[in-house]
Amino acid sequence: MDTRAENNAPKTYRGSCHCGAVRFEAELALQSLSKCNCSVCTKINGAETFAKPQAFRLLAGEQALGAYARGAKTSTRHFCKHCGVHCFARGHLAELGGDFVAVNANTLDDIDPNTFPLVYWDGRHDNWQAGTRDAAWPVFAQAVSP
Repeated sequence: MDTRAENNAPKTYRGSCHCGAVRFEAELALQSLSKCNCSVCTKINGAETFAKPQAFRLLAGEQALGAYARGAKTSTRHFCKHCGVHCFARGHLAELGGDFVAVNANTLDDIDPNTFPLVYWDGRHDNWQAGTRDAAWPVFAQAVSP
């Protein structure tokens, strides 16, 4: 069931981890999803959509959440300590308008993430100022010829 928001109007989506211990809802204007090439995003293969913190509500499972942050700590990822699913991240990035919640679209109920177009961030190289683009950024920096 594709519940894509029409005309970029925010809509309430619900989601959860695999075991159901962590449940949340978020107001999202779901038109596309984003992927990042940083080492963490590459390993978990998430497809994210973004919300302002006030548009995200944790409904259940705060005690079941683990947290992980690395490197520049652009965001802290929150995952279920029981089933291991990464549900969302909280962070701050000027290019996203400041504070944000990145929701793993694979954890949203009643949508097929494969039906949404993807845009790509170059997080591996802290190239946030470049914004997103339609083609994936390289994981490894291109060798510069002498």
